[in-house]
Amino acid sequence: MHEMPTGPVLAIYYPIISVIGVPANFAVIIILSRRRCGLSRCITNYLVSMAVTDFLVVVTAVILNRIAGIYFPYSFLSITPVCSFRSALIYAALDSSAWLTVAFTFDRFVAICCQKMKIKYCTEKIATRVILFLSALSCVKNACFYFAFEPIYIINKVPWFCEIKAMVYTEAAWAAFDWIRSTLNPFLPFILILLLNALTVRHILVANRARKRLRAQNNGQNHNDPEMEKRKKSIVLLFAISGSFILLYLLFFTTILYVRIANVPYPSGSDFNNPTFLLQESGYMLQFLSSCINPFIYAGTQNKFRGELKKGVKYPLMLFAKFIKV
Repeated sequence: MHEMPTGPVLAIYYPIISVIGVPANFAVIIILSRRRCGLSRCITNYLVSMAVTDFLVVVTAVILNRIAGIYFPYSFLSITPVCSFRSALIYAALDSSAWLTVAFTFDRFVAICCQKMKIKYCTEKIATRVILFLSALSCVKNACFYFAFEPIYIINKVPWFCEIKAMVYTEAAWAAFDWIRSTLNPFLPFILILLLNALTVRHILVANRARKRLRAQNNGQNHNDPEMEKRKKSIVLLFAISGSFILLYLLFFTTILYVRIANVPYPSGSDFNNPTFLLQESGYMLQFLSSCINPFIYAGTQNKFRGELKKGVKYPLMLFAKFIKV
């Protein structure tokens, strides 16, 4: 946080992410909140909460941190208390985004693989509780980051910029917190999503073979299974969301592993000749990109969402056309 990575690629990439991510996630929040996409209230709650956290990631991590640091390095956002608070918000938003993806994946795993548990767990009430709990826990955990920074300069009694305090690297409590933080994000979410998807795929393959054999015995031939067709869209949505998370977090996950195992220090500033910097910054770029992907997944997999989106785009155009005619 003490020296923002810069460069022509980053100066172009992050504004593109913000231009795409902010309106796309805002549109998802509006459309899904109207509950006209044919999705259950449980699924809708998870998708809306994920869109909200992705929106916050783009605003805090991309706009207020990366873009502001590149284009406006000496704004009020660089005053130490603001910088520290901004850091805590960024980590809280990233944690919430990752863990809500885990929660959604687990909810769909239960719905597909655990029919007895599904009735009690896959409800709007449980979804709301899980969302509130994970969001609150992310905020509480990452509030510690506010106290991890100190100013680099003090000009006219005003502290400027954020530098990690020396005690963060030396005290056992901070070292333990850093290991816990890395475990809770990205290690545990990444592994849990992989595991839940593997178990879900295994269950689907076994269930499909069993249903095909049963229907063949009953009917003498294999017709389309309406039950499987009904579940198909939910399964496609699950794998698209969790699959994109795994792919876009893979490099970030690899970077953390490399730094931990090889005991390589995190680079400061922009050194494009440093392989560790390139690995780290590429991981961040893909991680932030993951906050823009879900709206396109919904548009590609959900017909009713696509229809609502078209209506939303046409409405202002129709108003503008009427205004021109008047």
